[in-house]
Amino acid sequence: MRTSLKLKALLVALAVGFTGTGAFAAEEASSIARGGRLYDKFWGENKLAQPTDNHKAFANKAGKYDKDASWRCKECHGWDYKGKDGSYASGGHATGIVGIQGAAGKDPAAVAAILKDKTHGYGAAQLSDADIHDLAMFVAKGQVDMSKYIDYAAKKPKGDAAKGEGYYNTICANCHGLDGKKINNAPPLGSLQNPQEMLHKVLNGQPGQNMPALRLLDPQIAVDLVAHMMNLPQQ
Repeated sequence: MRTSLKLKALLVALAVGFTGTGAFAAEEASSIARGGRLYDKFWGENKLAQPTDNHKAFANKAGKYDKDASWRCKECHGWDYKGKDGSYASGGHATGIVGIQGAAGKDPAAVAAILKDKTHGYGAAQLSDADIHDLAMFVAKGQVDMSKYIDYAAKKPKGDAAKGEGYYNTICANCHGLDGKKINNAPPLGSLQNPQEMLHKVLNGQPGQNMPALRLLDPQIAVDLVAHMMNLPQQ
């Protein structure tokens, strides 16, 4: 009898422990995904006015991607987080700025301090303490090595578009339409043709929108989704 009671108590303790761990993992994933959306466009996520000046650390002081664009983390560090060593090594988005891979695995508190330093200069006008925490969590714990999932030379995802169609039709089509053109205040999904950007958004969601973040699913599902979306009509 005593052995049975001890075993029952142990099972209850394990169940509580696993439940707590699961809840913590879900909360952490939610924070990371929100940080990914802030990395994309913090004012879109928080419904703030977009910046009208250039970020002081931005290398390109004039052009298509200055002003508000220069305040987007992705504009300097890239959708693939590799900066000058990734997909933004050349072209109109090239700034010569390093990526954020070196911060992967760091203490989020240390990353938060970097976000507030003289170079980055993010203060209360841009990001609250909660925002800083979530963005730091994304940088420290949420980066994905996109070279595993994207063929950079071909500019294509390493995914199965046929599988992706099934995922798309059941997860995405209700909002975006089967052809990716249902949302009339955004370009057709098929016109994006940027696998790094698309993968980032599928994993983390669209800033300020009710778009699911698929971060806790097998990453290959997101890659297959992107493969299908790149086959959707571009106009």
